[in-house]
Amino acid sequence: MTINEKQDEIIEEFELFDDPLDKTQYIIDLGRKLPPLPEQYKQDDNLIRGCQSQVWLGAEMHGDKLHFYGDSEPTAQISKGLISLLIRVLSDESPEEVAKADLYFINKVGMSNLVTSRRAGGLASMISQMKRYGALYAGQQSNV
Repeated sequence: MTINEKQDEIIEEFELFDDPLDKTQYIIDLGRKLPPLPEQYKQDDNLIRGCQSQVWLGAEMHGDKLHFYGDSEPTAQISKGLISLLIRVLSDESPEEVAKADLYFINKVGMSNLVTSRRAGGLASMISQMKRYGALYAGQQSNV
């Protein structure tokens, strides 16, 4: 699936919910499905700056695709759900696609109504970090 196809799928999933609390619970449930991050990846280098809770994000190349992994502290269930959505959309895509992705699903599902302004800042930081990884790995590939 393309990045846009994955986003459209998420938009359809969120359309099943009328109540913002149901959408929030769905985000939490998605976070619970995210595999736990091995402790060796929970390093300061992988911490997302700007999040109100501790969220770790890392990336590595699998062939010609950029693969993301992430986690949050146990009490940050919404943050973990948010990072799981971003990983679902951007993971296993080319670095170039990640770097230039237009993440329109965030507005379409009404994310701004679901998260606090502080958490929205953390979400923006997560997106920025993922796009930086995309640009970094795209640059490395062009130098090979």
